[in-house]
Formats: sequence, C-alpha cells, structure tokens
Amino acid sequence: MQETRENSPNRRRVLALGAGTALAAVAFAGGTAYAAPSRRRGISRQLAALEREHSARLGVYARNMATGATVRHRADERFPMCSTFKTVAVAAVLRDLDRDGTFLDKRIRYTAQDTAKAKWAPVTGTAENLAHGMTVEALCDAAIRHSDNAAANLLLRELGGPAAVTRFCRTLGDRVTRLDRWEPELNSAEPKRRTDTTSPYAIGRTYADLVLGGALGAQDRERLTHWLLGNTTSDEQFRRGLPKDWKVADKTGAGDYGTGNDVGIAWTPDGTPVVLAVLTTHPADPKAQTDRPLIARTATLLAEELG
Repeated sequence: MQETRENSPNRRRVLALGAGTALAAVAFAGGTAYAAPSRRRGISRQLAALEREHSARLGVYARNMATGATVRHRADERFPMCSTFKTVAVAAVLRDLDRDGTFLDKRIRYTAQDTAKAKWAPVTGTAENLAHGMTVEALCDAAIRHSDNAAANLLLRELGGPAAVTRFCRTLGDRVTRLDRWEPELNSAEPKRRTDTTSPYAIGRTYADLVLGGALGAQDRERLTHWLLGNTTSDEQFRRGLPKDWKVADKTGAGDYGTGNDVGIAWTPDGTPVVLAVLTTHPADPKAQTDRPLIARTATLLAEELG
C-alpha cells in the first residue's frame, strides 16, 4: 500500500553496526534480564493510555538486546501484517534462491498490467523499468526501500507464491506469521481475519533473527540491513519518534481499518541494538487512515524505556 518517503541510505552504516550485531547475537540466544516490574507497569499504563487516546488497538514487542529489558503489550495477539512481509520475502529470496550468488542478477520482465494491478509501483512503474525489466536485486531494493507492491509480487512469483513466506517463517521457528494473498489484497485487514497476519512478538523475533541472528549468511544479512537502513517510508513513524542519533533499519506497512505497522532494529549511539515491533489498527472503522503519530509516540516511549 502507498506509504510516505524519505532519504536513501549510506551503505557504510551497515559496517559500523557490526559490534552491536555481535553483542545482540549473545543476548538473542539467552538474555533473560528484564526491566524492573515498576517500570514495566509504567510503560504498560502509558501504552494503554495511547490506545484510548487514539481509539486504536496497539500491539508492541520491544527488546534491548544488550540488557534483555523487554516491553510487551498485546504482543501475542494477531494483527494484519501488510507490507512488513516484504522484508521476510526478500530474506527468503536471499537465502533460498540466490544460492550460487548469481540469482540476484537475473532480469525479470513484466508488464504494465502487473504494476497497475499492484496499485503502488513507484519504482517498477517507471517507463525505463517497464521497458527493460529489473534485476532481482533491484526488485528487492524497491520492495523494501520504497515498499513497491509490484516488486513484492514479482518476488513472490519467483518464490512460488505467498505460502513460501509462511514456510520460510516456519524454518525460523516463527509459528505465527503467515502470508496468504498477494498485493494489494493482503492489506484488507478485516478484524478477526487470521490470513496475512502476525503478532508483534513473532514478527519482532523474526526481524531480529534476520538482522542480528543467524538466519542469513553474513553477506546476505549485510545486504538486507543495508536496504532496511535505507527505508524511505518511516520518516513519520519510527524515524520521527526515535532519537535522531539512533540508527534505524525498519519496514513499515499500511492497510484498511487504519492499519499501520513499523518493525525493525534500532541502534543506540553506543551500538546497542533494540528490536522494535509496533502494530496498530482501528478495528471499528474500515475507512480510518494510518495513525502515524500513534506509531511515532509509541517509539518515543520505547526509546525512553529501553534506550
């Protein structure tokens, strides 16, 4: 679904995060420390107050990977996944299709009908790309950095369909996240729908495994992180709410019923990684707009609690 835009990345940022990633690998494997109970109650009350103020349903999973301090709010409830699936689809391409190092160079041809059907094609829909096609690597870049729906559909086609994303998640131990439909239908976000859903805890852990853990090889992990650092759609969400000196590698999503999501990894100035998954809906209003201020304010609270 169409989302807002911001500046492109600097690849060197990825290399500067190596120490934080190594630290996180240890914490991700076995860190058990948590925020003090009084602090957890405080953040829980603040998140519940935000829900009431915005007449929304808010799901949160966040974890400081150095200390193990964790915030959960509706963390195991299902929410529409929307475009946050694109990171997982790209990871599946990197791990399962690019085994000989040449698949990313494959050029994919497609038609104007493919882009029109997807509804949002800021990169795939240009005249040059329609005329010449795009490499798989360029499609991955477009799907993550610009949330290009047509690019995501073309990658799903290479993977064998939406169910491939579900299967990939299962190999990571994520038993919740599932993708069932293509863009843009997967964004319908009806309350009680189980298809095309995830939970804050499930998607947060999956992103952590992809960016900080061992789900991908080092080169693929660096490539995926580079694209997430260059995300152009969260300037009014995580990148508005988090401190300006934090690095952010994230992916947003938006759909009907005011669905708005942001999931990713942020690094504090000292390189500490913080996993963040914020999923929101307005289940009573199918015409509601994505509530970006709610996501930004939630990110601010999480940074204050875990940073």
